[in-house]
Amino acid sequence: MFSFITSLIPTSYFPEWLTLDTNPVNSFLQGLVGSCGILVLCSLIRLHLFLEEESWSDKDGTSGQRTPSHQSRANTGLVGTLQFFFVTGTLAVVGSRVASLVVLEFCLRAVSGLVTAGPESKKFVQQLLVQSQFSLGCALSCSLHFLHEGASQRWLCLLLAAALSWFLARQAALLLHHVLSLYRLHSSQRYCGTCISLLTSGRCLLPMLCRTMVITFSVAVVAAISIINQHFLSATEALRFWTPLTICYTLLVVYMQEEQHRMPGSQAVLNTVVVRLGGLMVLMLTVGRWADVLHILICFLGEASCLIPTKDLLDAALPQEEEDYARYTKREHQRRPQTQEKEHRT
Repeated sequence: MFSFITSLIPTSYFPEWLTLDTNPVNSFLQGLVGSCGILVLCSLIRLHLFLEEESWSDKDGTSGQRTPSHQSRANTGLVGTLQFFFVTGTLAVVGSRVASLVVLEFCLRAVSGLVTAGPESKKFVQQLLVQSQFSLGCALSCSLHFLHEGASQRWLCLLLAAALSWFLARQAALLLHHVLSLYRLHSSQRYCGTCISLLTSGRCLLPMLCRTMVITFSVAVVAAISIINQHFLSATEALRFWTPLTICYTLLVVYMQEEQHRMPGSQAVLNTVVVRLGGLMVLMLTVGRWADVLHILICFLGEASCLIPTKDLLDAALPQEEEDYARYTKREHQRRPQTQEKEHRT
């Protein structure tokens, strides 16, 4: 049925580099699964930060001397819905080849960052989870593309996967809403099974989430390598592609790690997005196709739509000294216009 509907869409008028890799319905379902995965990730990160803040307050016996830098609220309503479907459309349009490159780039950056993280490894893991939103969507999308390739009823398998992911995203959002609203009351009265479970074993949430992400990206790396190698006719072409990709991105990852140490804060994260996707675009202009360049430009929009609404999570995951630096920078930016106005009056 879906094949008959999509066959009515006139694609002969579009250039080859503007057409989708797969059936548009399949691409949309893959993007929907990726967006649901991002929604689950954000809900669990917010839940972990809320439980961590509550645990820290209970140990000190105060409401907390440190002002929380996040609102612990996910985007809801019309804005959240528009963002969700925008990310879905972005993941649906991005080709499997560029999605695979995004996955490999994130894995390389994650491994190198964990090696050089040092004593602040826990905070780095939290930052890495927030930064992995769009990469997670690409990982789920290219994994589904690889696992269902050649299936006779591919759309049905993807439909079931999309329904399951929608259910999990809905349950994660409901859990977050329940905990934010009633956790303090239920944990003190001890008559809610969900809140009591989080009170006793909430510290296991972050390790469980990390293990899930490791499994997800491990499958995605295998799928990504297989998808990229399908585009090469010989080992020589594959070597010509992988050699500059590995060298350039190893140097780029080292540069980004130094940049984040030099300029801490969420602004550094947004700057590194531009740098690494810009480097990937230059590489695609050299050894890629025009379709890849277009898809990388779309990736800019996807990364921005994931990171900008969650800047509060990036700030909440900052180490203490980086957070103090960020607050100092913000105060200086607010004080500078007032100083200039006083000088202008005098």
